[in-house]
Amino acid sequence: MPGERWLSAADEHAGLFALAGTGLLAIDVLLPVPSSIVGTMLGARLGFLPGFLATFAGIMIGQVGVYAASRWLLRRRAGELPAAPTLLALFLSRPVPVLAEAMALAAGAARLSWRQFLLACGGGNAVYALALALNGAKLVPGAPIGPGLLLPMLLPVAGWLVWQRSRRSTPNGG
Repeated sequence: MPGERWLSAADEHAGLFALAGTGLLAIDVLLPVPSSIVGTMLGARLGFLPGFLATFAGIMIGQVGVYAASRWLLRRRAGELPAAPTLLALFLSRPVPVLAEAMALAAGAARLSWRQFLLACGGGNAVYALALALNGAKLVPGAPIGPGLLLPMLLPVAGWLVWQRSRRSTPNGG
């Protein structure tokens, strides 16, 4: 089957595939990279654990970069910026395109502590990376491409819906 060789986790190009995928996920904060598709393909190509680690590393590198840059670049404008996002909003925003980056930027600008940021962002990213890598490792290799890519397309929508619901249930709106 043509896809079997490409999906081999043990060939000589698996490391380059992991590095390229991690790099794409890291620059997702600057460019429109479909992180859910990249994470799923990392899980499919590398297997669950290596796919999870590559996905998590790439997402965290990008988010930490945005947080650190906004914390440093916007430090003098502290009085002009809105309040920091709640930790729940930071956690839930991870799978939602653009919102995840905006929340990391707002957290840095509002000088949310590194510890709080890493716990909320890292926890949300771990759940997101776990879902993508598991989906890729279990659904894509042995199934038609459609069902394997359905979860990555629905996960951002589900994250956005949960975030919207949590905003309505909190007194300050998020």
